[in-house]
Amino acid sequence: MEWERAKNYILIAFVMLNLGLAFLLHFEDRRFTLTGDRVRTIHEVLANNNIILYTAPPRRFTPMPHLDVSGYYYDVDLLLEIFFGEAEFFEIEMDAGHYIFETENGAYGRLEISNGFVTFDNRDALGENDEGEISHTEAIAIADAFISLHFDDFVRDLVITDDFGGVRITYRQEYRGRLIHSNYIVFLISARGIEWIDMQFGRIISHSADARMIFAPDEILLTFMQHVQHEAANNPKFISQIDIVYFQEYLSDERGSIYPAVPFYRIFVIDNDMEFLINAYTNTIIN
Repeated sequence: MEWERAKNYILIAFVMLNLGLAFLLHFEDRRFTLTGDRVRTIHEVLANNNIILYTAPPRRFTPMPHLDVSGYYYDVDLLLEIFFGEAEFFEIEMDAGHYIFETENGAYGRLEISNGFVTFDNRDALGENDEGEISHTEAIAIADAFISLHFDDFVRDLVITDDFGGVRITYRQEYRGRLIHSNYIVFLISARGIEWIDMQFGRIISHSADARMIFAPDEILLTFMQHVQHEAANNPKFISQIDIVYFQEYLSDERGSIYPAVPFYRIFVIDNDMEFLINAYTNTIIN
C-alpha cells in the first residue's frame, strides 16, 4: 500500500517536472522570437523615416556560435585541373603569394591567384562569336552546371544583369543551413559563355563550442535606419530582403591561419549596388 502511494507521488513529481520544463522552453522560445507587435512597430518607425520594409524580417534570433574558418589558401593543382583540364599551361610567379597561370599564348585562359583571391579569365569567351544577349535562365544553367560539378556545397545567392548586358551570378558556400557570405564564387556570363570567374573561400573547420546572444532584427533595422536616414530623407529606401549569414571580417592567405566567421545580418536595398552588413553580436554596421 505504501509502495503504491509512493509510486503515485513519483508520478505526480514527474508530471510537474515536465510541466515546468515545458513552461521554461515556451518562455525561452518567446524570449528569442520577434512578436507581431514589435514587427508592426519597426514597420511604422522605418516608414516614418522614409524607409519601406518590403519583406518579413527574421522572427527568430536565438544565440549563435561563430565558425572557425581557415585563411584563403587553395589546392592549386585542383584549381588548375578545374580551369585548364588537359590543356598545357605555363606559370609566372610575380612575387611571393602571387601567381599567374596561362595556356600557350593565353589562348584558352588565365588563372591568377593573389593574396587569397582567385580570378579566371576565359579567353575562349572573348572573341566575336556572338554579340547577342543571354537570358537569366540560360546564364544560370551554365553557372549551375559548373558549380554542381566542382563546388557542390555552394548555392546560388544573387543574380543581376551586368552593366554591359551579361549576367552576374554569385554563389556562396552553405554550411548547416547558413550561407557563408565571405566564401563566394562570382560568374560573369554573356552570350559568349563564361567570361570570368572570381572566387574567395576558406575551409570551414567547425562551430565554436559556445553560442553568443545576437541582436534582434528590429534592433538591427534601427541601426540601419540611423545609418541611412539622412539620405533617405530625400531618397526613399526600399528594403527587399533581410537575412542572417556568417561573415569572416579578418582574413589571410597564410597557410594554417584560422579566423572566426561570425553572424551578420544582411540588408538588401532596391537599386543599391551592395548589401549592408551588420554584426549580429555587436549591432555595428561595416559598410
